[in-house]
Amino acid sequence: MRRLLLFSLAILTSFLIAGCGSKEYAIKVDDNLKSKEVSDNFRTYYQIFVGSFSDSNKDGTGDLKGIINRLDYLNDGKPDSGLSLGVDGIWLSPIMRSTSYHKYDVIDYKSIDNSFGTIDDFKELIKECNKRGINVIIDLVLNHTSDWHPWFREATNAIKQNDFSNKYINYYEIKQSSDKNPGSTYYQIGSTDYYYEGNFSSTMPELNMDNEEVKEEIIDIIKFWFDLGVTGFRLDAVKYIYLGYDAKNYQFWNWFMEEVKKIKSDAYVVGEAWSADAAIIPYYQNFSCFDFGMSQLQGYITQTAYVNYSVSDYTKYIEGYLKKISEYTNNINLSPFIANHDMDRAAGYLSVDEYFMQMAANLYMLSPGSPYIYYGEEIGMKGSRGSENTDANRRLAMLWGDKDSIKDPIGSTYDKKSQVNGTVSSQIKDSNSLYNHYKKLILLRNANPEIARGVYTPIIVEDKKTFGGFISTYEGSKVIVLHNTGANELIVDLSDYTSETISIIRGIVGKGSASLDGMTLTIGPMTTVVLK
Repeated sequence: MRRLLLFSLAILTSFLIAGCGSKEYAIKVDDNLKSKEVSDNFRTYYQIFVGSFSDSNKDGTGDLKGIINRLDYLNDGKPDSGLSLGVDGIWLSPIMRSTSYHKYDVIDYKSIDNSFGTIDDFKELIKECNKRGINVIIDLVLNHTSDWHPWFREATNAIKQNDFSNKYINYYEIKQSSDKNPGSTYYQIGSTDYYYEGNFSSTMPELNMDNEEVKEEIIDIIKFWFDLGVTGFRLDAVKYIYLGYDAKNYQFWNWFMEEVKKIKSDAYVVGEAWSADAAIIPYYQNFSCFDFGMSQLQGYITQTAYVNYSVSDYTKYIEGYLKKISEYTNNINLSPFIANHDMDRAAGYLSVDEYFMQMAANLYMLSPGSPYIYYGEEIGMKGSRGSENTDANRRLAMLWGDKDSIKDPIGSTYDKKSQVNGTVSSQIKDSNSLYNHYKKLILLRNANPEIARGVYTPIIVEDKKTFGGFISTYEGSKVIVLHNTGANELIVDLSDYTSETISIIRGIVGKGSASLDGMTLTIGPMTTVVLK
């Protein structure tokens, strides 16, 4: 699939009012804007927890038609309209039939859960996304199924009846008590001496990936979804295929990717290996990975936005991370993010009013790879697990502010009074809102394809903790991204830090402004500038 990338951009400091009826603010772009076609998997992804996003049939649960109804909010198909958020990738949380609200326990891999709609609804979603240049990836949960999956029901019923000829017994990690793997969690099958592995829950039995028939089932599943038009997959819990045996996991995912590429050579796959960097990096030999070291309260993005780390600490970290990954692959596509459906929402610890949320967004959105925005992050939605034994509070209903009938998921207890940052409706109309900040960031990112794809070279600034950035070189073109995370304006002689000749400002996004006089940059507080 091809898309248009904006190739030049006016300084992003002004807005114009567009549309009629309800007023919407569009970013003002240069009349001489040029476009460049780029075809690749470097995109800005928007993660949608489907059941909490938008409700089309007024039953309180988000659904596929609800997403279709909101596509113009995400991307209206007009790169320079400035009227939509501008994302060009969507990650859908599990949509297959399941008994749970989160759908990470699959009953039927070739289905749409009834609460979300139908296969025809999914086809329509893909069709509408294609019109807008949006790639769609779906959550694929392979390490376990639901205990209501027909395979598992067949297996356990056969064991209880002492019928060991049933092929489905070998579909799962089922052991006698003396054969259990150390470190794994098991549950007894009835009153027999047989136990099934379920490392997440008793309702999520682990599949046996040494079984060639299971692998054939997996090939059939991925063919099914590619035929429906998905671009690729987000893989859940990749290190749990063989818990505690990373080498076997790498071998399995290598096999998986070989099969994926046979079906769709340009497929995009990103894996969840929720671990420290040293454990994540080897999985890059198979696919892109979520970069957990940058995420959450203690991650590099938040710590740098809070000014606990220097900007140069952050850029040196990125450089080192890229170098370590390059030992496994030359095709590096990072997946930076702040939070997702398994984490407390970032606006709970990054104050929007104090501009920490905006600065954190600058740091990760204007970085190499394909950043991921968790739905509602762009309006500063809050949500934390607290003392609850559920993640429902992290997956609350999207705050549209326009009478959408979407409801919070079962089990949520989050106090609605804590949602103090407004709704989509209120923020669209406010040129200084977090939503419009994200819109500017995405437009600036798309206007400078070097940022996502280029060779990364940090600019090391030892004497200014709150100032720093990097040079990115792509197809002979160079841009420089510079951040001021501090509370004060800075006047910087750039020749002290780089030998590059700088000619123009490509864009500014932040709390302040910026200007360039020769090699002297004046940059406002909590502001990022892209230079050419």
